[in-house]
Amino acid sequence: MAWGKIVEIRIDDCYETGRFAELAFNFAPVGLVVTESRVIRDCNIAFADMFGFRPDELRGQIFAILYPSDEEFVNIRDRGIKQLRETNRYWDERIMARKDGTLFWCRVRGHSFTPNQPLARAVWSFADLSAERPYFPLTRREREILSYVSDGLTSKEIALQLDISYRTVEVYRAKLLRKFGVNNTSGLFQSLGGIDGDHVVSSSGKS
Repeated sequence: MAWGKIVEIRIDDCYETGRFAELAFNFAPVGLVVTESRVIRDCNIAFADMFGFRPDELRGQIFAILYPSDEEFVNIRDRGIKQLRETNRYWDERIMARKDGTLFWCRVRGHSFTPNQPLARAVWSFADLSAERPYFPLTRREREILSYVSDGLTSKEIALQLDISYRTVEVYRAKLLRKFGVNNTSGLFQSLGGIDGDHVVSSSGKS
């Protein structure tokens, strides 16, 4: 049976049986995903399409497969946990990876069902920002520097975190400004979508 016909039958069945929550989840125009300890327990069609998968290919997978690297998956883990514990609301804008390896910016919002352990069980929404914010290729080190800058760290503090020299950090910061065609950090964040650094996650974010 053709996929379109299967979808049509599922929609009709949901209307006939009143399963509107299921209908809303599966066919919402924004990507939705339910996680348990960063494992994808379920996701809707829009989320799977965004990353180039079918929903059944993602169920049971660790979220790491959707990040540019395993290192970035690990680094992003703890960001926002404090905010989720206090308000149970979180959002950021981060770089993710599609199945074919292409990288793109997306906006992520989260709600935890277990606020004391925010990542134990949670639901997330993902919106593809490609149309409004094209991805500028960055090296792994540039993504690290940008992430620490977004955390408000000084060049000396970043140097200590990465175990490199202060001068090297300054060189990378200058390269980032040239790459984005801006003169200062404020302009850098504006070029990343006009949001403040607290919500920019390019290498150290969370999900």
